[in-house]
Amino acid sequence: MMNDDNSRLVYSTDTGRIKQEDVKPQRAKGDGIVRIQRQTSGRKGKGVCLIAGVDLDDAALDTGCRAEKEMRLRRFGERRDYRDPGR
Repeated sequence: MMNDDNSRLVYSTDTGRIKQEDVKPQRAKGDGIVRIQRQTSGRKGKGVCLIAGVDLDDAALDTGCRAEKEMRLRRFGERRDYRDPGR
């Protein structure tokens, strides 16, 4: 068998298919200086706001983003209570 960095075991006669362990990518830590940037490239002219530099853990960041989204929907006339269908 080749001893190569590009090869890996995918099947064994003893155990069957070998599943690759999924490695969760690490999010870069912010430097504490919050930057808000409006970006339209690659979105056919539709703009989005990117927020970078926030130095929070994933749970606190998710809670803050969810609260901001609900507040934005209430402000622009959305009457029903927003619940993300993916959660």
